[in-house]
Amino acid sequence: MWQSYLNGLLMAAGLIIAIGAQNAFVLAQSLRREHHLPVAALCVLCDALLVSAGVFGLATLLAQNPLLLAIARWGGVAFLLWYGIQALRRAISPSVLDQSSEAGPRSRRAVLLAALAVTLLNPHVYLDTVLLIGSLGAQQTVPGAYALGAASASLVWFFALALGAAWLAPWLARPATWRLLDLAVAMMMFGMAAQLVNGI
Repeated sequence: MWQSYLNGLLMAAGLIIAIGAQNAFVLAQSLRREHHLPVAALCVLCDALLVSAGVFGLATLLAQNPLLLAIARWGGVAFLLWYGIQALRRAISPSVLDQSSEAGPRSRRAVLLAALAVTLLNPHVYLDTVLLIGSLGAQQTVPGAYALGAASASLVWFFALALGAAWLAPWLARPATWRLLDLAVAMMMFGMAAQLVNGI
């Protein structure tokens, strides 16, 4: 049981720590101190559900259905381009970076819906959590322990990222820093979209 748990923990940690759309969103929300802990909790929950689904059969279903994978890829391209354009607009427009602007902070519901979109509309999440982690988990002696290990890695990583970035926010929350962060996020989203297009 412990070997399966450790395998899940290490496999998920290796994939989750790589900077992607989900991590970039959690980082940005944490620097803004805008509902960052609920966002981290939602990311952990989604990862746990997707890994469990992959471990217990969804990975096999997706691997055998090219149409579903194609839909996920094209939907992911569209979403990543849209999210990248939004980040680029924030980077270019100084007024968007002003914390005292009339727009004010977003509601928890709006932020959580955006987090759901970043998580569930990103095909890399399915490729990593469902197909890769899930298919490996199905081969473990104790698949449930493997899924729990993967969920533990997600829990530790997202809350460490959220709390760490929020703690650094007073030093990093300057307009120039936010502009650079949004520019980096935009470039990352465009790069991931290009990778998906080239892979189709």
